[in-house]
Amino acid sequence: MHGFGTRHTPASLGCPEARLKQIHSDIVRVVEKPIAPEDLRGDALVTSTPGLALTVVTADCLPVLLADPKRRVVAVVHAGWRGTLRRIVEKTVGVMRQRFGVDPANVVAAFGPSIQVCCYEVGEEVVQEFRSQFPYAEKLFQLETGENPADVYLPRQLGVERKAFMRNLETGKAHLNLVEANYRQLLDAGVRPGHIHRAAPCTSCNLDLLCSYRRQGPRSGRLISAIRLCP
Repeated sequence: MHGFGTRHTPASLGCPEARLKQIHSDIVRVVEKPIAPEDLRGDALVTSTPGLALTVVTADCLPVLLADPKRRVVAVVHAGWRGTLRRIVEKTVGVMRQRFGVDPANVVAAFGPSIQVCCYEVGEEVVQEFRSQFPYAEKLFQLETGENPADVYLPRQLGVERKAFMRNLETGKAHLNLVEANYRQLLDAGVRPGHIHRAAPCTSCNLDLLCSYRRQGPRSGRLISAIRLCP
């Protein structure tokens, strides 16, 4: 059983639940019993315990639910840009493999509502961080004009793609595609493309149903995402 909440969803599920104190890290925890946020820090949970709901809360960051129906293992991930930079979703699949013998080819993934590339403006320092870690980093950003930085060139074709992108940052703004970044990490982890569901809406564009910290600030609500094994 799994689901992604809206701004109208209660904060508690009314069943045994494990939830972390989220810290924008790459820390993955394996749990077997209910956990309160004040008792454990991290940003991903894994369990094989039936009836235990794993939950995260978000307000622009990407919630990712993972399940292996053959080994009966589930996981939930809170992936902001910092966790994504540290490959938290890829590491979560790794923990599922190491602890429970999960074959990534059997894993099914679902992405919940998050801020999309249309609204997620970031600074040059974030671009540089991603470029230091991912060979495909240029594919994860778009300029505010809608251009992909990989398609932008300097006058007279004097620059390579990366230099062209940084030159355009002087007059344009870069937008990060969190969904694409985590999709590529799941592929690198061995999850099949057809097993990854990523059609959830943008939090920033849908404030009637969702919550966006970028749009609403500290007073924004939080969206709960949860998954559990049926007994």
